[in-house]
This record gives sequence, C-alpha cells and structure tokens, in this order.
Amino acid sequence: MKTTLLVAVGLVALSSASVVSAGDGGFFDRRGDRIDARLDRRGERIDHRLDRRGQRINDRLDVLSEKAEAKGKFKLAERLDRKGDRIEHRLDRRGDRIERRLDLRGDRINLRLDRVGRIHHRRHHRGN
Repeated sequence: MKTTLLVAVGLVALSSASVVSAGDGGFFDRRGDRIDARLDRRGERIDHRLDRRGQRINDRLDVLSEKAEAKGKFKLAERLDRKGDRIEHRLDRRGDRIERRLDLRGDRINLRLDRVGRIHHRRHHRGN
C-alpha cells in the first residue's frame, strides 16, 4: 500500500511539474527559438552562397570587360559591366526574397506554437 501511494504521489508530482513548465510556454517558446535559429542559419547559408556566386560571376565579367577595353571595345566593356551589375542585383533580390520567406515561415511556426501552448495551458487549468 505504501509503495503504491508513493508511486502515485511521485507520478502526480512529475506530471504536474511537466505541465506547469510547459504551460508557461517555456517548452514551446524554446522549441520556437530553436526553429527560428535553424531557419536563420539556413537563410544565412543561402545568402552567403548567392553572394559568392554573384561575386564570382561579376569578377569573371570584369575580367572580360578589361580585356575588351584593352582591345578598344569600349561599348562591349560597358555592356559587360552592366550585365554583371544586373546579375548581382538579381541574386541580391533573390536572397532577400528567400530570407523573407524563411522569416514568414518562422513567424507562422511561432504563432502555431504559441496557440498550442495556450491550449495546453488552458486544458491544464480546467483539469481535462
């Protein structure tokens, strides 16, 4: 009888402690923070990769532009410079668009986790 009572009290204490820590939003907040950090790192990696790609393309076009200028083909050199700038600008916009999409995804996940945390907390107070 004592063992059963001790086990029952221990289970009640453990379950109430876990619900209280989850009810404050701690668990769901930490989970949301981890997801946000992961999405931020992903966005930084993508942005860095696009920057490297744009820089490599721009450097290559600059070399071609310098060669064209050395040969006296100034209009070709200007055209190659503009082309490099357009490509770099397009890749920058693409990186911004990807980061914005990842930020929105993180915001949606945080809202969902907040809602789940409130529902969990509310059910704990009702006793269901």
